[in-house]
Formats: sequence, structure tokens, C-alpha cells
Amino acid sequence: MRGKGMTYDTGFVRNGKTSREEFAPEVVRRELAIIRNDLHCTAVQITGGDPARLELAGRYAAELGLEVWFSPYPLELTPGEIVTLFADCAERAERIRRSGAEVVFVAGVELSIMNRGFTSGESTSERLDHLLGDPEFRSARFAEVSTRLNDFFCEALPIVRAHFRGKVTYACIQFEHVDWAPFDYLSIELIRSAEVADRFREGVRTLVAQRKPVAVTGFGTATWHGAGDMAPRSMDIVEYDEHGDPIRLQGHYRRDEAGQADYLRELLEIFDTEGVDGTFVFLFALYNHPHRPDGDPRDDLDLASFGIVKVLENHRGQTYPDMAWEPKESFTAVAEHYRR
Repeated sequence: MRGKGMTYDTGFVRNGKTSREEFAPEVVRRELAIIRNDLHCTAVQITGGDPARLELAGRYAAELGLEVWFSPYPLELTPGEIVTLFADCAERAERIRRSGAEVVFVAGVELSIMNRGFTSGESTSERLDHLLGDPEFRSARFAEVSTRLNDFFCEALPIVRAHFRGKVTYACIQFEHVDWAPFDYLSIELIRSAEVADRFREGVRTLVAQRKPVAVTGFGTATWHGAGDMAPRSMDIVEYDEHGDPIRLQGHYRRDEAGQADYLRELLEIFDTEGVDGTFVFLFALYNHPHRPDGDPRDDLDLASFGIVKVLENHRGQTYPDMAWEPKESFTAVAEHYRR
């Protein structure tokens, strides 16, 4: 494995609101240094919806010698709005690349279900219901959304490449049949669930047999017992308010940090031995899902988090006394694999 990576969240922006309210530059720099030094990463995927934050974190990562995957993550935007965002971000990514860093521009993540204009539905859940709801029409709807996505890239990629001179990719999901000809990497969000566990390795092998280098730009699971069996949906145990902010868990769940760690160990071993070029664990920290061990167990949002650290409220951690989080067992699992 060439690229040993971690996904770093700068804040997902939905309807003008960010999921990471505090974004202190000194904290960002320190976390990226930990990602390089203690997790033994050689690459980091900087993701989020605020171009200025992406550039700041990307510049810090570049100064640390990390390969930067500059990854704007549009949410609930129209295709025209996404192109505008990409043009801005491509200019910023190019500034980092010209400083001497290795930079890859990621032209979106799961665009067809996370944004408007590619398929029917006013929300992610409605769009997924439309695509997956009726098996009889599933193939036709996959083909339709893939056509719209490829048409979008025919417009968007020339604009990206007009501003950015480095390598470009797109983080797809399995049913998006992307035309990879204009891209430099085949990148995919590849999360194993129990339903596909018996053929997951073979699927990875098939991907790697393609002509382009393969990057897995998103994989992981939440921290409750049994989450790995339904990993793509393991965050679905959260109750949200009308603004989309997490409130509490829908029921009582048992913490299983060892299970999350084992899941990441197993997938990293598969990706490594099957020849994946780069992996990006999803993700370092999810700041709007804090760890609340006291009180009502349903308030412990970290159980639904893919983060390899648990975010603390109103106090610092013990392992890193200057940080408001504590590593989970999965932190050690990733560090050990990448160190080897």
C-alpha cells in the first residue's frame, strides 16, 4: 500500500450550517501532526464544505510532508452550485500543489445521493429510497443516475483542470457507474457489511485489476456492538432534529471499541494484500457526535461515530492532555497497521 491515509473532517456544511463549529488553527495543526507522527500516515484526505478551512488544513498537512487529498464534500447543492464550489477549491488546491506538495483533487463524494439534481428526492433518504426501493426498476435508475453524473463531470472536470494541474479523482459509491477515463485514480467508498462479507475480498481484487490505481477513500464503522455487520448504515441509530443536528440515540447500545478496531484491522489487511494503492480510514474525529459516558446512555452520540477518537465535552483527554478527545482502540489498530 503506497498511500496510508486518514480522512480529516473540517466540517460538513448543510444548508449553511457546519457540523464542526470550532475550528482553531492550532488544534488543526496539532491533529494533523498526530495523524502523521502517531498514526504513521503518509496521506490525509481533507474533507468538508468550507473552502477556506480546506485550504488551511491542506496547507498544514503539506507543511508536515503529507500527501494531500483535497476533498470538497458538497451537501444538498445543485450541479451548478457544485461546479462553483469545485472551481474555488481547485484554485486553492493548486496553490498548495505549487508549494511543492503532492496534491490530489477529489471532485466530490457520493454526489448522486448527497446532492440535488442527479435523481429524485429532496433528501438523502428520499433519494436512496427512490434508487433502491423497487428492485424491478433498480438497474434502470442506477443507469439513469450514472448518466447524469457522467454528464456532470463532462462539464465540471474541464473547469477543475483549468485551475488545478495535479491529479484528479472522484469518490464514488458502488452503484455509480463512473466513466473513469478522465480521472487519474479510481476512488471508491467501500464499506463492508455482513451481506457482502463473503465476497468482499474478491470485489476488492476485481477493482484492483482495473488499469488505474485504486484508492479506498472511505471505510469504517461505528462504535456500538454489531455495527460492523451493518457498517454502511451503522450511523442510522441517531435521532435528529428538524435542522439535521444529532440529538440522541434511538435506543440503548453497547460500546464495542474492540469490534470497531477489529473491523478496521480486517479491512486494512484486505486492502493491503490485494494491492489497493491508497486507503483513507473514515475518519479521525466526528466533532458533533461527542462521547457522553454519564447520564442517559442514549446521549452518548460517540457510539454512532466512525471516529477513531472519542470527542470530549468541556475537558481534555489523558493520552493527549492538550486535546479535547481520547483515542479509541481503533486508533491503536490503525497506527499498528500503518507502522508495519
